[in-house]
Amino acid sequence: MRIRDKKSGRFSLNKAAYVLECIDMSENRTLIAYATEGGTTEDYAKAISSILTDEFKMQVELVNLKKDRNPDLALYRNVIVGAGIRKFKMYKEGVEFLEKTSFGDRKVVIFISSLMPRDEVVKKYIDVILQKNTELKPLAVEVLGGRMKILGRTIQDKTDIEKAKTWARKIAEQLQS
Repeated sequence: MRIRDKKSGRFSLNKAAYVLECIDMSENRTLIAYATEGGTTEDYAKAISSILTDEFKMQVELVNLKKDRNPDLALYRNVIVGAGIRKFKMYKEGVEFLEKTSFGDRKVVIFISSLMPRDEVVKKYIDVILQKNTELKPLAVEVLGGRMKILGRTIQDKTDIEKAKTWARKIAEQLQS
């Protein structure tokens, strides 16, 4: 949006328009939006981000959905959404973001950190979200191992950062095409 300066009569860009005009939208800008409580999903988000930036030279921004529930998608071609599951509930910030966001023609991929088997997570959580947001058509969905802590002590740990990195390499090819 151009704004006319009252004193000079010249047109200038407001800050948002300037940012949009300065960014080359042909680049594969990627948002990784995640909801975490125990830190496992955030660890996965950071590992995925490092692969995309270091190996594929993609521009990536990480956003914790607990701090910013509605990130502006205008600058991104790709959106990766991650959330954890605790007490048989997917973190609400992740659910709400996936259910209520209009992703338009952006490429979307989803990862979940959970101790539950993949098929069960997809059926119980992802399929329900896709029924509520019928426009959402993720390119890929992955379930990565979770971690359970009780009173600060790890009781069960199936985290696998290497699996997340391998998955990131696979999705990077899809996101860049």
